[in-house]
Amino acid sequence: MKTRIVVCCFICFLSVPTQAQHIDSLRIMFWNVENLFDCKHDSLKQDQEFLPEALRHWHYGRYKKKLADVARTIAAVGEWKPPLLVGLCEVENDSVLRDLTRYSPLKQYGYRYVMTNSPDNRGIDVALLYQRGHFKLINHRSIRIPCLHAKERPTRDILHVTGVTLNLDTLHVFVVHTPSRSGGQKASEPRRLQVAQIIKDATDSLFQTSPDSKIIIMGDFNDYPHNKSIAMVLGATAPIPPLKTNKLYNLLASQSKQKEVGSYKYKGEWGLLDQLIVSGALLDSNGSTHTSEEMAHIARLTFLLTEDAKYGGVQPFRTYNGMRYQGGLSDHLPVYLDLKVKTQF
Repeated sequence: MKTRIVVCCFICFLSVPTQAQHIDSLRIMFWNVENLFDCKHDSLKQDQEFLPEALRHWHYGRYKKKLADVARTIAAVGEWKPPLLVGLCEVENDSVLRDLTRYSPLKQYGYRYVMTNSPDNRGIDVALLYQRGHFKLINHRSIRIPCLHAKERPTRDILHVTGVTLNLDTLHVFVVHTPSRSGGQKASEPRRLQVAQIIKDATDSLFQTSPDSKIIIMGDFNDYPHNKSIAMVLGATAPIPPLKTNKLYNLLASQSKQKEVGSYKYKGEWGLLDQLIVSGALLDSNGSTHTSEEMAHIARLTFLLTEDAKYGGVQPFRTYNGMRYQGGLSDHLPVYLDLKVKTQF
């Protein structure tokens, strides 16, 4: 009798449906696309240099080529499928994003986008493209950066996007383009420290609500991983165990220490101005959504590079060198990371 009971229990156990687990790899990229302007004048912005009659002779043919090149690069970084999220900076306006997503070769991927409307004098903004079939947009907001003094030029807003992935995990994505080093690194540093503090305050607020918040911060910081804005204010160092879920980690910090590694080249020296920073909750390999240092990269695609005749080696293939049109893509290389997303079905 006991034997029959055991056998029946075993059969019942086998008949209980078990949930299968699927792991998908989703790519997230960021790229400073170097002055993606249209050819029309905005009377509220200082965009005169990017008009057909200006010294740069920026006309529709060059604009259309630039859109195609940006689309081709996004597709190439995605490899087998388009990236889930694409952060962009130095885009002029909504018209440019509409042309990129609807009228360039990128239209086949069905991207939607959100962007800032910053008070930057030149009119450049940051944006996020997203695959709505894999990322459900919940909310987005622009975070304004106040001027430190009356004569200071306004800078780009921070874009904060909240969305849900297919496994119902919530992602907080910040797209950033901090003030440049114009006037020198030391003189311009207070503005970047200010932006970093605003980002830190925003992420601390998320951690206070949920210590396990999944956060991705990507952008052109105009600072290197060891600079104060990143290493001290954000506290975003290389991920060295033990890791904390409510701390920020820079996935490219370790790579940046290697010679000839970077996303930008200045006077013959490669450096990493474009960062991929995540919260510790995204570095738990047992988590439903996770990534790692090994899954973060700089896209050194051959068509993005050209010979560096002055300093040797290669450099990013720029659209303009000063006022001279070169026909390249950007003075920055894209950076990207892969997310492993576990779903049950």
